[in-house]
Amino acid sequence: MKKVLCIAAMAVLGLVNVNAQEGVFNAGVNLGLPTGDMSDISSFAISVEANYLFQISDEFKMGPSISYLHYIGKDIDLGVFGSINAGDVSFLPIAAAGRFDASEKLTIGADLGYGIGISPSGSEGAFYYRPMLGYNISDAIMLQATYTGMSKDGSTISNFGIGAMFAL
Repeated sequence: MKKVLCIAAMAVLGLVNVNAQEGVFNAGVNLGLPTGDMSDISSFAISVEANYLFQISDEFKMGPSISYLHYIGKDIDLGVFGSINAGDVSFLPIAAAGRFDASEKLTIGADLGYGIGISPSGSEGAFYYRPMLGYNISDAIMLQATYTGMSKDGSTISNFGIGAMFAL
């Protein structure tokens, strides 16, 4: 895994050096409903994201992305034993982001990388992926529909989300 992260970091740094003049900084927030294994212990997800995208061609942008993803734990009913709170789980996904402008209003994209577990509960990191579909309201605001997933050893932490990105 360390080799993969080193290669990804070198690729991103190389891209930064080649296209340093033509980049756009974006920041946004997403709200999500947990799916898969995460829906059993979490009721809600919230994430914030920042990326710096370089114009590769007229329709395609690519660059580094970093996020903070937080799942809010829910109470789990244990029957006669009462209930317990599953606790919150947090991740710091570091990824490469790609965006394709299908039209003036529609953007299709994906983030691929590694989500580092940063919860006190000891959550581990995992392969991170986030396909997205965006609708450009203006040059500076995009509404997004996303699926965020992290997979490791057959288990999946995921959510469907909606949010907004702002070009700064």
